[in-house]
Amino acid sequence: MITVEVDAAEVERRLRAGEITCPSCAGVLTGWGFGRRRRLRSMGEALIEIRPRRTRCGSCARTHVLLPVTGLLRRADGVEVIGAALEAKARGTGHRRIAADLGRPPSTVRGWLRRFAASAGRVRAAFTTVLVRVAGSTQLVLPAAAPTAFADAVAAVVALSMAVGRRFAKGFFVNALSPWLVACAATGGRLLAPPGRGELINTSALLGAMM
Repeated sequence: MITVEVDAAEVERRLRAGEITCPSCAGVLTGWGFGRRRRLRSMGEALIEIRPRRTRCGSCARTHVLLPVTGLLRRADGVEVIGAALEAKARGTGHRRIAADLGRPPSTVRGWLRRFAASAGRVRAAFTTVLVRVAGSTQLVLPAAAPTAFADAVAAVVALSMAVGRRFAKGFFVNALSPWLVACAATGGRLLAPPGRGELINTSALLGAMM
């Protein structure tokens, strides 16, 4: 799974130009059909329809799905909605109040918060590590210690997005400077996925996408 910009026309242009590389071998990806259509719930009642592009590597022949940066794996709500819930929890708001504010079922919001809480230490460590690489020694601003591990992890996500904004002038998610679009791009949509093997963030791929 590779995260890409929302603009489907730009994704097609980059595929034709050979600008999207295989995360497995760094070969060039080409179009290979489409995935099934999905609808993401945005803020309020708005729905965003996406149809992920499928690709195939010309070198290793592996296939990859290009997921727009607005969505996380196996989540029906957009990353901005989920991010708003995580930020509210970091401020101390309970899940029922968050659910009412966002217009989502309490059980859905509780699931987001529990999943993020279970990986809070891993998220904080991964995002802080990449923050140091992106910011460099001259512009590094580490987030202040928060009262909870959950809030520490959210602060690390926000700090990385700020560092991205300071260092890079272009990029498919840099322009909006949303912490949660950056988080989605950084993790390949796996921010709330169960812990797996390997690093949470592919640093090399992330830095390459921002150049």
